Amino acid sequence: MAHALKVNISPEEIIEAVKGMNKREREAFVENLLASTAPEYLDSIKEARADYKAGRLKTHDEVFGK
Repeated sequence: MAHALKVNISPEEIIEAVKGMNKREREAFVENLLASTAPEYLDSIKEARADYKAGRLKTHDEVFGK
């Protein structure tokens, strides 16, 4: 069972840490942050994957035209 650990970190410290990440790390961090704070984000991913599996998708041109 996981236990919470409180650590006082300022927003500025978080920003500096994120700035120090490479692009892949930064993208993964943002993805994980969204996933952990917005359940609807995870729901949208599940829905999109189900649509893809079922073949319910459109090309870029179908959506946006040429």
